[in-house]
Amino acid sequence: MLTSIRNSSVLTAQFRLGACRVGNATTLKASQLFSRKQQRFAHTPTRNAGFKQLTSADIEQFKSMLPSETILATPAVGGSSDPVELEGFNADWLNKYRGASQLVLRPKSTQEVADILRYCNENQIAVVPQGGNTGLVGGSVPVHDEVVLSLRNLNKIRGYDEVSGVLACDAGCVLEELDNYVAERGHTMPLDLGAKGSCHIGGNVATNAGGIRFLRYGSLHGSVLGLEVVLPDGTILDNMSLLRKDNTGYDLKQLFIGSEGTLGVITGVSLLTPRRPAAVNVAVLGVSSYEQVQVAFKLARQRCGEILSAFEFWDASCMGAVLHHHALRNPLSSEFPFYVLIETSGSNKSHDDEKLSELLEELMEAEVVEDGALAQDDSQIAKMWTMREGIPESLGKTGATYKYDVSIPIPVLYDVVGDIASRLEAAGLYKQGDTTRPVKLVCGYGHIGDSNLHLNIVADKFQDKVTDIFEPFVYEWVQSHRGSISAEHGIGLMKRDYLKYSKSSPMIDYMKRIKSLFDPKGILNPYKVV
Repeated sequence: MLTSIRNSSVLTAQFRLGACRVGNATTLKASQLFSRKQQRFAHTPTRNAGFKQLTSADIEQFKSMLPSETILATPAVGGSSDPVELEGFNADWLNKYRGASQLVLRPKSTQEVADILRYCNENQIAVVPQGGNTGLVGGSVPVHDEVVLSLRNLNKIRGYDEVSGVLACDAGCVLEELDNYVAERGHTMPLDLGAKGSCHIGGNVATNAGGIRFLRYGSLHGSVLGLEVVLPDGTILDNMSLLRKDNTGYDLKQLFIGSEGTLGVITGVSLLTPRRPAAVNVAVLGVSSYEQVQVAFKLARQRCGEILSAFEFWDASCMGAVLHHHALRNPLSSEFPFYVLIETSGSNKSHDDEKLSELLEELMEAEVVEDGALAQDDSQIAKMWTMREGIPESLGKTGATYKYDVSIPIPVLYDVVGDIASRLEAAGLYKQGDTTRPVKLVCGYGHIGDSNLHLNIVADKFQDKVTDIFEPFVYEWVQSHRGSISAEHGIGLMKRDYLKYSKSSPMIDYMKRIKSLFDPKGILNPYKVV
């Protein structure tokens, strides 16, 4: 049973599955879903003529370095692989960015990565490192004909200390599999993402991924203890430290965390895994306004402080999409403009239950929250998290989704959603509830605890007349509120030309200097970040 909280009384209600109730939120029929055959990104940078075009001689050289089964090369470069085999490496999962790589290399060791990069550097061959390819800013796919260096075969756990909780592993390990591994030993990974079943820990580190555990455990800059990185010239930097304290000289690993594969290829990661909570509680609450979302967050921090592990929110349009796509029904008695998910985790269940119950009672009595539901078991916890983590996939199934991952001060975090909607309405491209317009949804969700909004605009297809309405406006808006144009997804290709809205000219200049120092020939993930 799922405990329902309403009017300060505790009632019992069955968790409802089946046909969705979407209220004013918009969903689309299958015939309206956008085609996956999208064209390449409209603002593709010109190919650098200095990069060598592959020949059959290059393919033969790679065959001397790697087992044949780890190489995918099309006939266009002297190989025998069907080009269809390379499609998944050439496009991001939103199909917004597409490259034209004719060669995918899948090394099985750090030394093989070093051999590949050394040869590519000597011959001016451009390379794009790729992990699980779950990025949203075009950072992990080719722009032109770069060689794809896939880390999928580097997927071994190198060691684990059950006393300290320090994990050492290859960069190609899947996040969810690592979490399952450490869970068996009483620990948890310090980050959790909706793409955890596909994303790689190396890619997480390379993009400094955030996710839903950021509120509790902070960023990877604090959790990562050491890295093994291969530089563009083939040099292996072995900094796989297992120590929480190492105060010897420059902390070089920090340069690679969030560098998006432009400085070096991460092949190994060591990081600290915290103890797995013994008691976890999750509640979903219905809220009438974004102002009340903020009040709820303030009270949650005051009352649940040390056990508060997540505070997520999403609007009615997001809820409509996720209920429709996952064939769920709203666990609350009616629809609300906003929804909040609160998670607590600690070591003493009775203590945590009491704290959360007192918080929920106070929220109801103060009329901050109008309705709520408290999960009673792991299955219900998972269903509630699906309502939040299932949003990106659900919006992607609804149409071509423009995604903006931004950090904005909490008081004005959601305001940008309304301002973007107003601009689209003024241009005649959008009207709430009208599915005949080019834009179907303008919605937002995210992590209140770390000021991270995921702004989404869902349209029939990606086209310039839509993009031009909110680019660069969305970045100018964020800059005007001293926010960041990227909270956790990185810069990639999508935001490269807009970096100036978050970083000053001197900072960008020094970023370019660092890039030139590590990668003087510019072969590593070109056209991205700077």
